Order: sequence, then C-alpha cells, then structure tokens
Amino acid sequence: NWSIATNDGVNLLNPDQLATASGNDNCFPIIMAALVSAIDTHGDLMRMAIASPGNDFRLGACEAPPAIVSTYLGDDMTKYLEGFMNGDDAKYEPATKTIDLGCQEILPFDVPAEDRNRTSPFPYGGARFEFRAVGSSQNVSLVNTVLNTIAAEKFAEYADRIEAGEDATEIARADLKKHWKVIFNGDNYDEDNQKMLTDSGVWRIDSGVEAIAQFTKEKNTALFEKMSVLSPEECSARQDIIHDHYTGTVEMEALVLVDMLNQHIIPSVKAAGVGPLAELEAAVGQLSGAVAEIHGAESSYDKAKLARVLRLETMVDIRTTCDEAEEVVPEDLWTLATYKELLFLDSHSEAAATVTDYE
Repeated sequence: NWSIATNDGVNLLNPDQLATASGNDNCFPIIMAALVSAIDTHGDLMRMAIASPGNDFRLGACEAPPAIVSTYLGDDMTKYLEGFMNGDDAKYEPATKTIDLGCQEILPFDVPAEDRNRTSPFPYGGARFEFRAVGSSQNVSLVNTVLNTIAAEKFAEYADRIEAGEDATEIARADLKKHWKVIFNGDNYDEDNQKMLTDSGVWRIDSGVEAIAQFTKEKNTALFEKMSVLSPEECSARQDIIHDHYTGTVEMEALVLVDMLNQHIIPSVKAAGVGPLAELEAAVGQLSGAVAEIHGAESSYDKAKLARVLRLETMVDIRTTCDEAEEVVPEDLWTLATYKELLFLDSHSEAAATVTDYE
C-alpha cells in the first residue's frame, strides 16, 4: 500500500481529509491528475521495480495482474475525475453498494466504491494505492523509490507551472485528457482488453530482463538525476546488480532441479523400470550446459537473458518430463512428495485421525 501525506499528517489521497485541510475541493483531483500522468509516463520504471524471475512466471496468472501498467480507480472515482476533466467542480461523494449473496448464513454486506480490482497492477483503494504486482520476496525499497520519484517529479512540474502563472485546475484537466488511457477498470486478464491497452500505448514489458534494462534509458536516468535521487552511473550499477540477482536466482533453481533429478527422480525411474529415463538423464546435461553458457556470457544483461530462457522454457519443459515420470512410477518407489500427498495429505495417512486421537 502506498500513500503520501503532508508533514502535518494530511493524507493527500484522502479526498475528505484533503478538502477539509485545504478548504479547496479541487486539491484532490489535481493530486490524482498528477499521479495518473506519472503512472502513464513512467510505467516502464514501475515495471522495472517489480522485475524478478518469479514475477516473469506469475504476472498475468496466479491471482497476479499482468505486466501492463494501468491503474484502476473504481467507477465512482473515474466518473468524478471525468467530470472534473470536463469542467465539473462537483465534490467527490463515493457511493457504497450492498451485496446480498442470498445465503441465510451470510448477512448482506456493504462494499466500498473503491473496492479493489485484483487484476489491476495499481488500483486505488480509498486513501491509498495498492501496488499489487510486487513479488512477495521483494524488498520494496526500490519500488518506493520509483513511486516517490515519479510523483515528486510531477508535483515539481505542477508547482513550477503554477508559480509561473498557470492555473492549477487547467493543468490537471489537460493532463487527465492526455493520460486518460492509463485508467482502466475492467478485466486485465481478458486478452482483448490487454490488446486494447497495449495498442493505446500503456506500458507493457512482458520480460523482466527487458524491464530491468529500462533503468538506464535516457528518459529514466535523466529523471533520477534531475530529482537528485541517483546519478546515471548509480542507475547503471543498480541495473547490473538487479540483472545479476535475476540470474543468480535462476541458477540456484536450476541447480536444485539438477539435484532433484540426480538424487530422486532418475533413481526412482530406474528402480521402477518405467518412465522417460533417457530424457531425464539428458535433462541433467541440458541444465548443466545452460548454467555454463550463462557463466560464459559477457554482460549482466546477456547472462540474465539466457537465465530467462532457462527458467521459462528449458526448466518448464524438463518439469513436464518429470511429471510424466511421476505418473507412471509406483508411489512406494517415488522418493519425493507426490502431488496427491501435497494436496490431499489426509487421504494418504494410514489411519484417518479422529477427535478421540487428540483427547
């Protein structure tokens, strides 16, 4: 969750709190216009900040949003900002809706207007944004650095233009019209919607390796230098480190798979006398060769590109072969936990436990 506040504790993403503190109902839509513009302009940096091998596998599935950096604002907020953009100065008054599941055991319950869209990478959830694409194992320091920097740049631009005599409301309205395409409240899993967003110019970088490479694009090094956050040299160093971390993570996983093949899967197939033994033995050499090729690459970027192919293509194919072996090897000869044991552990105990067992 990400939000910003004044040094007096006024949350700039809370419309009521901000209006009360400022005495101006237009402060909130101006703030939102700046953030919408920042997201649309620097979606590549947001994607860079959450790039990892796990996210290359997870984004667009596993209840994670796809690698298209749009923002969900909810129907009420979107209508409010659309009205503001077109000259309406109405106050934001979100409505709640009551959901009745028709089940006697569950009472009807209210859902806030900004109820989260779980397919959106950056939804507004009422007084905050939620960056839903961040991986569970990731340190959020770089994510916060990016979000704070792109917001600060836009606020600084607005401040300079206002001090030069421009009207803040007109600046915000023009920015909303320019960057409206990044607001999307629909289903981000739908392929037609994904194509529509991509065709409209919303940032989409499917490869984490290529997303990391955005760190040193001229637009982005200029941003970090202008905001006194990172020098171009520091951006380059951090890009190399993130690429190296990407590669190291994949290499570790590949070597674990080699150990699983040598210590468990191949011996089990040999003991059973069934299964794709030749393919499994070849897979060990294939994995070892791929790791050696990575070590021989010249740059961190080249190593990471090879690692991505190893993780998302080679290892996926080998995993399929391992699954084929598990299907035919008798359970008593399979030395790893089977899917049945992992998913239905209670059905594989020798005797079903009863309440009296624990009394």
